[in-house]
Amino acid sequence: MIVFRTFGSMMTTLKTELVPLSLLERIEAFVSRLSTRNNFWHRVCSLIWLPYAFRSGITMKSLGSDRFVAILPFRRINRNWYNAMAGAALLGNSEVAGGMYLFSRCGGEYIVVCKKLSYRFLRPCVGPAVYHVICKDDLEESLATKGEFNIDIELEVLQQVRGIAPGKERRVGRCDATFHCTPKALLRARKLARG
Repeated sequence: MIVFRTFGSMMTTLKTELVPLSLLERIEAFVSRLSTRNNFWHRVCSLIWLPYAFRSGITMKSLGSDRFVAILPFRRINRNWYNAMAGAALLGNSEVAGGMYLFSRCGGEYIVVCKKLSYRFLRPCVGPAVYHVICKDDLEESLATKGEFNIDIELEVLQQVRGIAPGKERRVGRCDATFHCTPKALLRARKLARG
């Protein structure tokens, strides 16, 4: 039996047999896991599915199980006409950085979608931007339920400055985001229930 949440808070129970994954679903799961393995595979996947993220050059770095950093280089495509980091680049890559963090923590078994994103600009960024991701909710507890959930994260956006010790970067913005995470198995069960 598979239990899942449907419209509103109503719970529905379906009797379904364990259906093996199709070839396309197995390939998609393999590519999902591969994209979070390292920056090379992340760049290859973003070239195909996220061309803007590929051109912007954003890279990810995991600093342990609970710390995650994304770095947006100061390139021509990311700058505006007065030679500062474009606001659209900072905002758009906030979603990419938050999504990469959650996708790396949830794994290829979840679909991660941004529901809400608010960005507060504090000062111009005239160098590479560093996104420090802070998870406000307990992600491990949400993953243990094996159901869909919303998660709030906060991103501190800092500017790297040459000659300053790490941790002393200038804060250029702050972003609050809400992501919705849904297990792919739950979506398959819903699809089977619809017929």
